[in-house]
Amino acid sequence: MRSKLTSTLIIHPKDESTVFLNKVYAGLQDVKLVQGGVTQAQIIDMIISHDRVMMMGHGTSAGLLSVGRFPGAPLYIVDDSFAPLLAERSNSVFIWCNADQFVTHHKLRGFYTGMFVSEVAEATLMGLGSTTQREVDESNSTFVESIAAFSGHGPRMMHAAARHKYGHLATYNQVAKYNHERLYIS
Repeated sequence: MRSKLTSTLIIHPKDESTVFLNKVYAGLQDVKLVQGGVTQAQIIDMIISHDRVMMMGHGTSAGLLSVGRFPGAPLYIVDDSFAPLLAERSNSVFIWCNADQFVTHHKLRGFYTGMFVSEVAEATLMGLGSTTQREVDESNSTFVESIAAFSGHGPRMMHAAARHKYGHLATYNQVAKYNHERLYIS
């Protein structure tokens, strides 16, 4: 078994509302972090030249949103056109709202999330009632700490860590419970 993955491309569009995700990759070595300023064609070249790809931020079932950070990019920086290239990998990470629909539609492999509540407004939209900022912050923090400890070991270990450690928080934090039910591995 391979103990550590190397040469990781991280696509995480710069956005203050997802800065908590920085901890997921903060301790990794041999990382190329892309937060904006490159084209989709350049990202395709980077995917080709890296062992694994971690994508995170805001998104939908159609892909990872560019949030205005990439020149000439449409609404999405990672979209359906990336699927054939991502299908060549079994160790990708997809952390954005409704990434599960993108991953299953394209038969991709790795660790991924469904709808992921990371803000109070999202909690309200998902029917979580009177969610506090403290609950959201605790959920976000515990989630990233859970997976960051194993981000250098691949998606299966990240998923297992999230299911275990984040699962403890899910027993009493309604945001974590909601998100915990939407963590997947393929």
